Amino acid sequence: MFDLILHAIPIFVICLVLEAASFYFLPDDDERGYEFRDTATSLTMGLGNVVINIGWKLAVLAVLAGAFLITPLHLPADNPLTWLALFVADDVAYYWYHRTHHTIRLLWASHVVHHSSQQYNLSTALRQTWTPFTSLPYWIPLALLGFEPWMILLQQSISLLYQFFIHTERVGKLWRPIELVMNTPSHHRVHHGSNQAYLDRNYGGILIVWDRLFGTFAGEDEQVRFGLTKNIDTFNPMRVATHEYTAIWRDVRGAANWRDRVGHVVKGPGWAPTAQ
Repeated sequence: MFDLILHAIPIFVICLVLEAASFYFLPDDDERGYEFRDTATSLTMGLGNVVINIGWKLAVLAVLAGAFLITPLHLPADNPLTWLALFVADDVAYYWYHRTHHTIRLLWASHVVHHSSQQYNLSTALRQTWTPFTSLPYWIPLALLGFEPWMILLQQSISLLYQFFIHTERVGKLWRPIELVMNTPSHHRVHHGSNQAYLDRNYGGILIVWDRLFGTFAGEDEQVRFGLTKNIDTFNPMRVATHEYTAIWRDVRGAANWRDRVGHVVKGPGWAPTAQ
């Protein structure tokens, strides 16, 4: 099975080197740049994600193939309109996947890895989860709509490839029509901000129109503070991968009743039971 992301790894490496060199030769006091330990952690998380996905993507392919086999809908892969429809459908699926992974704590435990760095550069894009298993349900509907599984996986890879390049401080705001429609470095910096005004904003993958449509858009105004509202301050990859699961387990064990236990799992990050 062709994996676009695996084949793009040399491009990622070249771009990382070039961006790091740009910070060295053209430093900017307002930009964080690179920090060796942070970058090493991000690269380790990325490599771990690649290894885990070697097996997990086979399971994903099997489930999508099963859904495609039972649906009466089969869209022609040789029709450009099918690919256009897939682009839109995949981007909508990604928006809701991304949004719920910020608003449901158990899902956030997987996604928080990507937000755990206090730096913001191309290496941050590679800081990926080691528990990618919660993403599958969001793309099963695409197979049921008649898109072939290999097409879905390819479009997912195209989206991830695009998103790699928007993890940078080196690019300011772009031409206004582009900023209106596309997810850009400026929009995604907002998404990675821990500023109160930037929390839970700009979930889009390639397009930013879904955020504008569903009321989750925010433009980049004040200086972005990258990282979490409560940073974990560790470069240990295992702790980065598991810290929120550990916190959920601690809160569930300490909860006074089953309602609060469920709340700690399905409510948003930072939720706490109200005093009785």
